[in-house]
Amino acid sequence: MAKSKTHYVCSECGGTTVKWQGRCPHCGAWNTMKEFREPTASQARFGADRHVRHGLVAATEVVDLSQVDAAEVPRIPVGLEEFDRVMGGGLVVGGVGLIGGDPGIGKSTLLLQVMHRLVRQGISALYVSGEESASQVALRAQRLGLMPTGMQLMSEIELEKIEAVIAEKKPQFVVIDSIQTLFSGELDSAPGSVTQVRECSARLTRLAKASGTALMFVGHVTKDGALAGPRVLEHIVDTVLYFEGDQHSNFRLIRAFKNRFGAVNELGVFAMTDRGLRAISNPSAIFLSEHKDDVPGSAILVTQEGTRPLLVEIQALVDETHAPAPRRLSVGLDNQRMAMLLAVLHRHANQSCFDRDVFVNAVGGVKITEPASDLAVLMAVVSSMTDIALRRGTVVFGEVGLAGEIRPAPRGQERLREAAKLGFARAIIPKANAPKVPIEGLEIVAVERLADAIREVLAS
Repeated sequence: MAKSKTHYVCSECGGTTVKWQGRCPHCGAWNTMKEFREPTASQARFGADRHVRHGLVAATEVVDLSQVDAAEVPRIPVGLEEFDRVMGGGLVVGGVGLIGGDPGIGKSTLLLQVMHRLVRQGISALYVSGEESASQVALRAQRLGLMPTGMQLMSEIELEKIEAVIAEKKPQFVVIDSIQTLFSGELDSAPGSVTQVRECSARLTRLAKASGTALMFVGHVTKDGALAGPRVLEHIVDTVLYFEGDQHSNFRLIRAFKNRFGAVNELGVFAMTDRGLRAISNPSAIFLSEHKDDVPGSAILVTQEGTRPLLVEIQALVDETHAPAPRRLSVGLDNQRMAMLLAVLHRHANQSCFDRDVFVNAVGGVKITEPASDLAVLMAVVSSMTDIALRRGTVVFGEVGLAGEIRPAPRGQERLREAAKLGFARAIIPKANAPKVPIEGLEIVAVERLADAIREVLAS
């Protein structure tokens, strides 16, 4: 940290010296030299002057929480149904979001479409591009068929200039693409460094909170898929979105991992087309394979992504191993949890896989992390082992414990209603999730133990 500079000023003539002297060398007065310290860089950036400039005033009194006005946070609906769902209903006035994803997956494309929808509603928007020139952004907008009139664009990476433009134009929505390209002239480090990312994000966040501007950062990701930069970046913002998708598929998933104004783990599904991203209103259809005949090794899971029930096909392949150690491989599911479930299957259902390879896949590239997928995984494994297909139109969900019990899953009624709406006629579920009021057209098979569920498969 830089030390503050100290010099001495004469109270009579204003002359300065770097060392204290009993007599002023400028006017000759005695005992008039007073010490003066210049503020450090950190004081200049975070001191009272900057807080005043950004409209941030320290609390002067302590209030009772019950007396605080808990008014609903104003939102700006974008008009893209899946994006609004992930954001919790739309953009929040003064809210700050962060979206990350692999290069070329469609982050900039999505935010351009969001800007286009907002401008059509009469909302002012500014796109700050630090990675592309203005002509490149305009070319993308033209390719997507967007009307650029009213969409303000700025190609700049210096933070102070961006702050000045935001303060002057006062846009209601700002996109920073990307936060890793910005730098502040008050710091000596290079753009993208931990210090620059932390400083730029903190200052822009304070500016957004003070002005009521909805701000969206685009963030780079590491090789492991995590957001690059300091972890404090995710703590500062209000919403963290991850853009996921397989490069070999045209489907894109947006998942909310943090949302101070809505539900977390919400999922938005898009399809990448030549005209940009198109929202998928019924995402269950892309995660279900259409088999002409009943196929062993397949089970339909009703999973829950945030507030949305989602039907996903779980496929399993159990084959004789030709290696000293059998292989255990899962795609879209936790590999270690699958190994644990196979041990439970052997111990409590007398179905052994110790001499066989087991492969499990969640169709469509979706990633499932909730324990309610346990029962569907084991049903698919047993179906592949016995070469017996589950009855057509059957859905499964439930958590499997180490003692072989079937535990309930949250929001079981919503899962069942979604399955019935999509035409499924039978559900194997935990007994605790059995509905008190029958659901029309849906046969409920409630099980308490894993062995009971296995018998339902073998009875097929």
